[in-house]
Amino acid sequence: LAQAAAEFASYPGIQTDASAKEFLDRFPLAVIFSALQCGADVAGLENALVSCLERIFGTKYGSSFIPHYMPFVQAGLQAYSQMVRCLACKAVSYLLVNVELVIIYPLLLNCLIEGNELVAAASTDAIVNIARSPGGIDIVFPHIAARCSSLARIRVLALIVKLFSISSLVASAVYDSKLLGLLEAEVNNKSDMLTTLSALELLYELAESPHGIKFVLKTTLLQLLTSIISNASLEPILRSRAILISGRLLSSVRTTLLAIDARLQHADECESAFDALGQIG
Repeated sequence: LAQAAAEFASYPGIQTDASAKEFLDRFPLAVIFSALQCGADVAGLENALVSCLERIFGTKYGSSFIPHYMPFVQAGLQAYSQMVRCLACKAVSYLLVNVELVIIYPLLLNCLIEGNELVAAASTDAIVNIARSPGGIDIVFPHIAARCSSLARIRVLALIVKLFSISSLVASAVYDSKLLGLLEAEVNNKSDMLTTLSALELLYELAESPHGIKFVLKTTLLQLLTSIISNASLEPILRSRAILISGRLLSSVRTTLLAIDARLQHADECESAFDALGQIG
């Protein structure tokens, strides 16, 4: 099994449904999962099996079996091995049907918060895929928690930024779920400069999102950026980043100003236009 799995995983071409079926006919998933659970001490076995399963689940044929092995996926999401956790996260991404995601999602979130970089990236991809699926939005948002380590909070914020890029519907759901409050809290974090800087980097990404700016402007984030820019006691790098982000956010205001300016030429609207410009200053 170990040799066959290693050969399957290292095959240089694309693995097809036919090749996945041929392999699983020889070594059923139950056998592979059993070996994965019991053979942790066998040198190279876990790596070979995990790499093999990743390629199997990457085929339509292989992924069709995942819903039938959800107990193994759940166990994988809680495994001690980071490699197995990463595989389990990817397995959720490969799901063809939205099955048992309410049960699986909290485990994915734990992988995001507690896993290494590869596991966190895989769990993020899985959560984004869930958010894209029918009814997935309702699963994702109620479970995102703010009480965790600074690294975990930044990972959660990175997930939120990615969710904003999916669609205006998802972006609206993120905003309605008050999740931008987590970003506001980190931008306003005065006790950890590195965390604040990471939050500012994510805010910059959010400001570049086609669905992000209009929701950001509804929060206190612009006021927080102004406070950072005005605070001479802060590190210059924080102020510089805040200036860049503010410029990005305010670029959307320029379009509004140009539209108002164009109405100055219309007698029945110029008074309102002048009043608006006066309020802007």
